Amino acid sequence: MPSFRYMIVFVLSCCLCGKWAHGQGLLIHNYNVKDGLTNATVFAAVQDRDGFIWFATPTGVSRFDGKRFRNYAKKDGLPDNEVVRLAADDKNRVWFFTYSGKPSFYSNNYIHNENNDSSLVYDNRGHFMLYAFEDAAKVVWFQTSNNTVTRYNGRKAINDDRFSAINLFYWLKNDSIFKPLQPYYNIANLNELVVPSNKLNIYHSIAPMTAQLATLIRSKSILINGNDLYTYNEKSIIPFLSGENIGIAEDISTVCVVGDHLWIGTQRALYMVKNFFKGERKVTRLLENHYVTSILYDREGNIWITTYGDGVYYIPHKNFYFSYLDNTNGLYSHSVFSVFKNSRISDLLLVGQNAGILNTIDNRGVSKQFNLDSSGIRNSILSILQYKNNEVVISTDNGVFSFLLDQQKPRLLESIKAVRDIDVSKSGKLRIATYNRVVTVPGGIQDIAPADILITSISSVGDSAYFVGSNNGLYEGREGAPFISLSATDSLLKHSIKDLKWVGDKLFIGTSDNGICVMQNRKVIKQFTTKDGLTSDICQQLYYDGKDKLYVATNKGVSVIDVNKLEFITKITSNDGLMSDDVRNVCKSGDTLFIATSNGLCYFREDNIPVDSVPPKIYLDVIRYGDSTYYMHQSSFEHLFERKGSFEVEFGAIAFDLPDLVEYQYNFSNDSARGWVTTKSNIIPYPNLQPGNYQLLIRAKKYKSEWGKPLVLSIIIRPQWYQQWWARGILLVLGLLLVTLILRFIITRIKAAEKRKTEYNRRIAELEAKALTNQMNPHFIFNSLNSVQHLILEKEEKQALNFLADFATLMRQMLNNSRKSYISLDDEITFLTRYLELEKIRFASSFMYRFELEPALKDHTVYIPPMLIQPIIENAIKHGLAPKNGSGQLDVKFWMKEDILYCTVEDDGIGWDRSNSIKTGKLMKHESTALSVIKERLQIIKSFNGSVGKLEIIDKFNSGFSSKDGTLVEILIPIVKML
Repeated sequence: MPSFRYMIVFVLSCCLCGKWAHGQGLLIHNYNVKDGLTNATVFAAVQDRDGFIWFATPTGVSRFDGKRFRNYAKKDGLPDNEVVRLAADDKNRVWFFTYSGKPSFYSNNYIHNENNDSSLVYDNRGHFMLYAFEDAAKVVWFQTSNNTVTRYNGRKAINDDRFSAINLFYWLKNDSIFKPLQPYYNIANLNELVVPSNKLNIYHSIAPMTAQLATLIRSKSILINGNDLYTYNEKSIIPFLSGENIGIAEDISTVCVVGDHLWIGTQRALYMVKNFFKGERKVTRLLENHYVTSILYDREGNIWITTYGDGVYYIPHKNFYFSYLDNTNGLYSHSVFSVFKNSRISDLLLVGQNAGILNTIDNRGVSKQFNLDSSGIRNSILSILQYKNNEVVISTDNGVFSFLLDQQKPRLLESIKAVRDIDVSKSGKLRIATYNRVVTVPGGIQDIAPADILITSISSVGDSAYFVGSNNGLYEGREGAPFISLSATDSLLKHSIKDLKWVGDKLFIGTSDNGICVMQNRKVIKQFTTKDGLTSDICQQLYYDGKDKLYVATNKGVSVIDVNKLEFITKITSNDGLMSDDVRNVCKSGDTLFIATSNGLCYFREDNIPVDSVPPKIYLDVIRYGDSTYYMHQSSFEHLFERKGSFEVEFGAIAFDLPDLVEYQYNFSNDSARGWVTTKSNIIPYPNLQPGNYQLLIRAKKYKSEWGKPLVLSIIIRPQWYQQWWARGILLVLGLLLVTLILRFIITRIKAAEKRKTEYNRRIAELEAKALTNQMNPHFIFNSLNSVQHLILEKEEKQALNFLADFATLMRQMLNNSRKSYISLDDEITFLTRYLELEKIRFASSFMYRFELEPALKDHTVYIPPMLIQPIIENAIKHGLAPKNGSGQLDVKFWMKEDILYCTVEDDGIGWDRSNSIKTGKLMKHESTALSVIKERLQIIKSFNGSVGKLEIIDKFNSGFSSKDGTLVEILIPIVKML
């Protein structure tokens, strides 16, 4: 908020109450460079259709919304920094007049010139624009410095040679066609308006003010010629004011019509001719020694005064309803403690101040000062009350005085130190309250006990009864009787009291920090605090208007209470026009309210306080997104999403009166949980706005106004390609694919590891199987060599040689098979056949053997582990057929079921059980080892092949399988089958 200076200017005019008149002040605010204005020299001011106030200066233009100045210079688009005049048209364009002659205007949040707007490119022929007019078609016409005419229709600026020899009066007399965009024109020589083709009458005698003339002046632009003001019609130029006739000696530089008043600016001062159009000619001189360059009366009723070198002065419209007095216009000082006026007995206004000074102002505006107390110590005039007819009683810190109103003569009544309050009963008894006693005149002195209680206030109920307020609560007093404390009757009566007022049958108690208490019949029946509308809970003085209103002076303004309904009515503060919120005293005379403050005296018609209930207009200023700034001239914003880009909306409200009290509310469409958010900041940040369509609503309210219509901003944040649904789908698919590939890779790695592990285990199993197979080879070799030994011992050398030859072939085949994990079934049968042939030689052909294969096995090549069947056949020959008397039979059968080869070795020997009974321990151990090796091999095969092997030995006779002896061995062998 720009800080602004205040000044109170002296005005001699009629006061707001009746015919009484005196000197009154007018509060004026000043804006200067330190507040944001681009230059202290301001040539002109204009208000655009949005409500902004524009100022033309030598260093550019300033746009003001009541709180912030926004400045524009040549770098922002102005054709020249020195702007000498402004004009606002009906299309909400603000035109800038410079000596460069190049047209430019502000619209849609930026300055249009010939560089960014081709419609403004034209040949100015070396001249600059003087005046601007607008026709019904919204075409703007300019008259230039050489009396040529340029028109602008929104598409093109054109030099119109049809108007090559016209002057200003041509436009003025046709103002029903060409509306002037300036309220006044400075004419150096009126004869310049006369042309041979136009009969123009120029009058020099001041015309008397009539209703017809007043209407004409208000409807036309005013012509200024030196010290005189003129109006006009189609045929005449009519003077209506001569400055010399009303005391204005210098030439007039600017003029403004405000209602019935006329404001005039010169190079020396600002003048106000109040009620000019009602025939009055009393002039008030303001802004002494100020060069006034222009005066603007805006649409809200405010007045703006631009000056040469002193910035801009602003008079709020509400200040015309208030009058002010302080040390600049008649008072001893700015600090006022008490005030009194009763127009029924006197027109004299009494103002009590510090240093014992009493100011009086009569109906002629003549003021006097009386020094009632010059003791040199604290001696402020605390209160002024009606005492007798035409006489008032005045209390100071060090005494009580009487003052005759008609004679304006004070006299000392009582010399008493430490006076706190006085009161006059209905019968005229004067009671004076000091720190610790009450003095009644006529009467006596009554002390209050205990001594540490300090009296602060007194209020009479009748001739003998009264109430006393203290720092320790409320007391009831009666002449000739001791004080009675009422603190025990109600806890609210214990608080420190500042003032008391007896109204009807109720006592109104102003406390130091608990608001107002209303007591009736020694009970508090009502309490008013800030929650009920009081401006403050710290009460300083109570004033009863004798009718229905109680005025409560506080440190934050005045509160008004209806004493009959016991309801809060309203409040009056500096926001409404008071000079200060620190209110010491209140007085009412007729319909005029006088309020004494620490910064002066303010008075006004109570029923005429202006209330600005129109909400302020909201405008969009800029949007910042990421690192870019966008000046807004439309109600929508669209942008591509920026990662980590902060979104920020800056806006404002046009409010010239109390701009610091403007409140904002905003609502974001996608933030329904928060609803309307209230703030005083004009910036709304959204740090991480995601892609989407949004709607931002902003509204504002001024002091005592309702919320205005919201401004709607549509925001579209378009997503980046990677935020589109299809891109997200692709990214999702790619992500899933990547996850799948990763999982597949991991699974493949796991499978490969498992495969390597399985292969490793299989290889180990194969090696173990081979090792087990090799365990059987020594046993077979040992038996075979035993057979050869037997043949040699039997002298059968030839047969032994043949046996050795067959044994060598068998050994070679066995060694080949032992290197393999699997051999074909045919190779296995071939191997078994050679083995059986050797065994037949060994056992002298004591048995026969036979191999049987099912036909299906011939269609496949079947692979089985080697050396699984041979140990079983060996056991069948050695332990089944060899002990048998006579020839035996050995049958080996093969058939296939799924991936299992079924093999049975059947003999008709002595049987399994009998064979076990005749075996020695060594043979039993050997056989057990052979069978366990076969079973272990089958188990190992299962570990890496997954197929189940089986070995089962059946004694045919004992198990009931056959009526003959013999053994049946069944073995299930996992195979590898190939076509």
